Amino acid sequence: MDSNPQTISPLSLVNILTLRYDPTINPNLPKKNFQDFSPTEQPNIKSIEKSICNNIEQKLDSCDNQKISIALSGGVDSTLVLSLVRKIKPDIDIEAFSIKFANSVDETKAASIIANKFNANHTIINLDNYLSDLPKAISMIKLPFWDLHWYYVAKESRSVSKFLISGDGGDELFGGYTFRYKKFLSLTNENSSPIEKVKAYLECHERDRVSDQQDIFATNSNFSWNLIYEQLTPYFDNNLSNLEQVFLADYNGKLLYNFNPVNTRIINHLEMNLLTPILNEELISSATHIPIQYKYDKISNIGKLPLRSILKNNGHDSLVSSEKLGFNVNTINLWKSHGHSICKNFLTDSRVVKDGWINKNWIEKHIDSSDLDVKYVNKFLGILAFEIWYRLFITKEMSSNSTLD
Repeated sequence: MDSNPQTISPLSLVNILTLRYDPTINPNLPKKNFQDFSPTEQPNIKSIEKSICNNIEQKLDSCDNQKISIALSGGVDSTLVLSLVRKIKPDIDIEAFSIKFANSVDETKAASIIANKFNANHTIINLDNYLSDLPKAISMIKLPFWDLHWYYVAKESRSVSKFLISGDGGDELFGGYTFRYKKFLSLTNENSSPIEKVKAYLECHERDRVSDQQDIFATNSNFSWNLIYEQLTPYFDNNLSNLEQVFLADYNGKLLYNFNPVNTRIINHLEMNLLTPILNEELISSATHIPIQYKYDKISNIGKLPLRSILKNNGHDSLVSSEKLGFNVNTINLWKSHGHSICKNFLTDSRVVKDGWINKNWIEKHIDSSDLDVKYVNKFLGILAFEIWYRLFITKEMSSNSTLD
């Protein structure tokens, strides 16, 4: 499905609709094993900052002081990167881009304060229908993903700069997924078997998990929980601590097999340059060896401690909250405003149902539920993305310029 969009890999389909990433994709970033996450060194905050700054300086030297763009969510990672860009390039023209999703928590006000602090122009992308350009975005990445906010950021920023900077990698390298660490620790102990930890890890991904997951798929998909477990087991069958194993699995998850390849493909299609200074080779190699306690405080449930320390050392820690922020659309409200009607339109006469990939009974059972849980909304949007991908690349009946209303 990845290398040739005209063919379907059952395992890839099952991965994407179960994990929301596909470990069979050839990643751009280096895959890591348990030895790479063995705790060996305390963090040197100045060295971490220097590594990020060196990467920024090296990459921006090629832009000849042209205007640059940055994706600004208002969280720790993007705020840190913006602050360091301004520190290194005090005179460069910066355009910060944030997304304001309709009927969702508005984080653009915090982002505007941060942009103003670092003398960056601030553009707010107002999105009423997050799904409208899904055919265009999927045609670029050639994969059936629906959560493609990066497409809108890149499309808008392209008009002002060829260079787009992001804070990607902070969560995976420095412990940003605090909302599931405590739950995982509560579900496991030192005597838990690898398969028990795999199941607990999947349970902690609450937005991706429905109780009747196996019923989504029809015969051609060959769904098997064992195939899912086998792909994750190596991350939990080693001598790392339970939480270190979670960090290992997180790094080898959506970052490698969704976020980074998707963002890179969009950027390449638009003939832009993507800068991800936290994901520089030197920092990846060193950060994975930092002991957990220096990244994540279990008592306060606050993560990314080294990155927060850099912000504090530069006098900017008050700009960010202890809670994780990001480009987050309220999928329940999206479902009510646009998602339900779009899914009804495409899935009532679904090609992926007709050709034996998705179970018609599962769709009919849930699609008109009056109080559909967010987990099921995410599944329907995933199936919609697969349907769009299928019509673009398999039946070839759909134009990439089509819009979903």
